[in-house]
Amino acid sequence: MKIIELKDVSKTFVLGDSPVKALDRVTMTICQGEFVAVMGTSGSGKSTLMNVLGCLDRADTGEYLLEGINVSRMDRDQLAHVRNRRIGFVFQGFNLLPRTSALENVELPLLYSPLGLGRESRQRAVEALTTVGLAQRLDHEPSQLSGGQQQRVAIARALVNQPAIILADEPTGNLDSATTLEVITLFQRLNQRGITIVLVTHESEMARFANRIIELADGRIIKDRGVGDAFGEESSP
Repeated sequence: MKIIELKDVSKTFVLGDSPVKALDRVTMTICQGEFVAVMGTSGSGKSTLMNVLGCLDRADTGEYLLEGINVSRMDRDQLAHVRNRRIGFVFQGFNLLPRTSALENVELPLLYSPLGLGRESRQRAVEALTTVGLAQRLDHEPSQLSGGQQQRVAIARALVNQPAIILADEPTGNLDSATTLEVITLFQRLNQRGITIVLVTHESEMARFANRIIELADGRIIKDRGVGDAFGEESSP
């Protein structure tokens, strides 16, 4: 089933007096359950693409269908509703509230959901933290957690609304190699549970953990292939 469809999507910014086309007639489809890595050099359009996919920004032209619904012309409130219900975000900076427990950080998105904050939301936050291996760290504040643990709290926060899609923008950029492996393995496990993962990374070693790589340059898709094809390996029959 198609979960993301972009049709001739373009986005232009003005820097000084010069227009810069961040996305240039991008057309692509991502199906439910895929694990897709998005690669490209700085300025290639990766972040703009993620902002459009996450309903944080709107394309100038073209259409964006999310689970078959055209979100291109939704108003701000409608887009906020889609973000809260259908999409989980993980960023390079963990974006955790500093003097707030792991459990309270994970509960925060539920404040804007029909659940509100209460027994059910707390239970859901506990389940999300258990999923990422932090059941014993519920009451710890970010300063009491390692970088990898903080990123796992951020992943649990992305999971708590039970999204169909997780968008991860350079999620291991601040982590050492061993912790990076732990985090990317966690993304693989979540993907195996059926969650669609779209991961922005500039590291080819990270991209190998996905099953598909989309490469951007100058706002255009220049490569879109399976991981085996991308790295010159033989695909499994």
